[in-house]
Amino acid sequence: MFEFVRTHNRLFQFVLLLLILPSFALVGMQGYTSMMGGANTGVASVDGRKITQAEWDVAQREQADRIRRQSPGVDAKLLDTPEVKRQALENLVNERTLKAAAEHQHFTPSAESVNARFWNDPQFAFLRNPDGTVNKALLAAQGMTPSIFMERLRQDYAVRQVTAPIESSAAVGAASPKLAFDALLQQREVQLQRFDVKDFAAKLNPSDADVEAFYKEPANAAKFQLPESAQIQYVVLDLDALKKDVKFSEDDLQNYYKENAARYGVPEERRASHILIKVERNAPAEERAKAKAKAEEILAQVRKNPGEFAALAKKNSQDEGSGANGGDLDFFSRGAMVKEFDAAVYAMKQGEISNLVETDFGYHIIQLTGTRGGDKKPFEAVRTEVENEVRKQLAQRRYSEAAEQFGNLVYEQSDSLQPAADKLKLQVQTATVQRLPQPGAAGPLASPKLLEAVFGNDALRNKRNTEAVETGPSQLVSAHVTQHNPARVPPLADVKDKVREQLVHKLAADQARKAGEARLAAMKANPADTAGLEVAVSVSRAKPQNLTRTQLEAVLGADAAKLPAAVGVAADDGGYVVVRINQLQPRDAAVIDDKRAAQQYAGAWARAEGAAYLAALKAQYKAAIKVEAPASAASAP
Repeated sequence: MFEFVRTHNRLFQFVLLLLILPSFALVGMQGYTSMMGGANTGVASVDGRKITQAEWDVAQREQADRIRRQSPGVDAKLLDTPEVKRQALENLVNERTLKAAAEHQHFTPSAESVNARFWNDPQFAFLRNPDGTVNKALLAAQGMTPSIFMERLRQDYAVRQVTAPIESSAAVGAASPKLAFDALLQQREVQLQRFDVKDFAAKLNPSDADVEAFYKEPANAAKFQLPESAQIQYVVLDLDALKKDVKFSEDDLQNYYKENAARYGVPEERRASHILIKVERNAPAEERAKAKAKAEEILAQVRKNPGEFAALAKKNSQDEGSGANGGDLDFFSRGAMVKEFDAAVYAMKQGEISNLVETDFGYHIIQLTGTRGGDKKPFEAVRTEVENEVRKQLAQRRYSEAAEQFGNLVYEQSDSLQPAADKLKLQVQTATVQRLPQPGAAGPLASPKLLEAVFGNDALRNKRNTEAVETGPSQLVSAHVTQHNPARVPPLADVKDKVREQLVHKLAADQARKAGEARLAAMKANPADTAGLEVAVSVSRAKPQNLTRTQLEAVLGADAAKLPAAVGVAADDGGYVVVRINQLQPRDAAVIDDKRAAQQYAGAWARAEGAAYLAALKAQYKAAIKVEAPASAASAP
């Protein structure tokens, strides 16, 4: 136990911080936005109270920040889509609905109950210091004081009381989960016969006249249309661009190295073994005394024969994780253990055995078995790293001033990007872009904001620079359209190969479908006919066996009252698959056992009950979103 908690201590703290603190964000931001609400247009309302555009903007930023903390590598453009923005508004409406219900139902927990929840709930343990105080450093990282945190906890506690009784009342019998998962994960033994487009396409060779006729069909015009595009010049102002021009001396590097010496050392790590006798701090005095006496008895044995430490740990230690390994905890850095244990280990000498060390887990006997690290890297070994960091910091200081210059230059001298490029020593780049980011696009060219500006009236018709668009953290971009290419259907000569390819595919798909349908009819007429079928395999939703979702659902949804049965399904590429269903098989227990099935079913049922109750509350408190749902990226012009 002790080893597991030690190993995953920081991970647990990080996860809990992400899960707990963000839940207060939407409730807590009302104070910030209340003074702005009257000046903003209402985008939604709950219980007669307006939600303003400013509040929605804050909710979007909060949501994006939470996603970035949880997934640092997430693509920034995914956080700025209409769908994600809409989700932020819907979440805000849900929060306000629950808050209104809490107010109307008088769910106002007392300060005593909130304090009791904080000090007794294990999920808040990482915010509690060993001396009984609140960890102010962790709260400050979230921009909160202890009093603000406790107030948000009170509000969160009240809101949770609204849906908790509903979700906890969901009763699930033993039969329902089994029936549901048996149906969902049923297996069927099948044999497949595939009619692939590529096999038919290899035999086709349409004439030029056929290709031309296919090209001229009105229904095919859109298939060959070249999308609207624009050839642009663009300049990027970011830290990388500014780094190249910053100036610094050798003394600057040396000073930075000295001021940040701790960053360029190898952290000291220590290896220890321990014997744990468990007892809680709040256990009765008699129980604690008994545990301490046992620990002292073992300590006497260890001091008498230090070489038997591992054997005594295996025999006596109550730490399930390390006991079997002779108490070995491997190497760990300073601060990885609980406070008392950590202090004892880092005060010991190699081979030394400690006195009894008391922690929340009980009484420990510790032996220091190894040390490593703690050395400082010489300046020359980290010079490149120091220089990169100094460049970055100087560029960051320069960025604010340069960003203002950049914005002014591209606006005031809007007929060209060259003045801005010359002034700030930026490179003028070229590209061909469309209204939507193209697959594989990266950096500024993947920014919907920049593309929207490129295809705006001012940039297209008046040939002016776009405004300085923020396309990423500390990154501004301006573009200038040099040529606009409206959408058009090109001459046949320019796309003849593409037309031929599509015609061959269409003809091959037709032949594959006809051949598949003929084979299906033959199998239904003679169920014993298995000619051309592949080796039998078991398929299920957990094991699709290379069947597409549509094909799999057709196979699993086919009438199996009389077997063998046959079903035919078109493939996504236009091909066809004939499936012979031989027999039904029970679900694979390895995918999910009955216990986990019952847990997941109960959880899903509770969430469904909670969602239904929330929907009823939204109707009761007249929750309404007053802005239209955004168009999806796929349907955007």
